[in-house]
Amino acid sequence: MTLDFLLTTLVVVASPGTGALLTMAAGLTHGRRTALLAAIGCTFGILPHLLLTLGGLAALLQARPLLLESLHYLGVAYLLYLGYRQIRSGNAFVTGEANPIQDRKIIRQAIALNLFNPKLTLFFLAYLPQFLAPYSAPLPQMLAMAGIFMAMTWMVFTLYGLGAVWLRDRLVANPQLARAIAMGFACAFFLMALRLFWTQL
Repeated sequence: MTLDFLLTTLVVVASPGTGALLTMAAGLTHGRRTALLAAIGCTFGILPHLLLTLGGLAALLQARPLLLESLHYLGVAYLLYLGYRQIRSGNAFVTGEANPIQDRKIIRQAIALNLFNPKLTLFFLAYLPQFLAPYSAPLPQMLAMAGIFMAMTWMVFTLYGLGAVWLRDRLVANPQLARAIAMGFACAFFLMALRLFWTQL
């Protein structure tokens, strides 16, 4: 394990993406517990992609363009759905009118968000081998790196979620700003869906 891997992974994980966005939206809308569960779900959502990479199946997935494309468009549709849900629950933390989300539901949403992103598999296929030591067995190294990547993902996403909860507590006194931020998250989901739609696999 090298310092380069740790620093690069921290930068990759800390770069705001769909998982961080979902975790922050959960914290803003439903509070601390939901944000923490979203962080856990997003972390477990990358596990199938890591397993595909470790099992050498990522290359097979890349060789099946129809399957890859189907997952690609499922990811787009799911981001649009999350944007729609964010609009519907936009005033929840201001008015308290929204129904609390079930623990299992937010975990399922978070897992599905990363599960429907086939680019994660291709990312790990290209990313992890760069840091392999040439004179050591590759599988134990990749298992260790995968574990560290998941741990750092969970820690960073938890911080994102707690930051959103901190902001939520201060937005109750400013309903207009709260609604604007909630709509901003919805727009961010829509923009990420468009970005994913136009991105070549």
